[in-house]
Amino acid sequence: MSAITLRSLTKRFGSVVAVDDLHVDVHDGELMALLGPS
Repeated sequence: MSAITLRSLTKRFGSVVAVDDLHVDVHDGELMALLGPS
């Protein structure tokens, strides 16, 4: 069983697509990080 489920996540900055159709399952006890420029 997933503690966190993401399906079809898309992030846009104006006309720029930064993330397109992301699918993620994070299960109990797992760590997950999505890193990018700061």
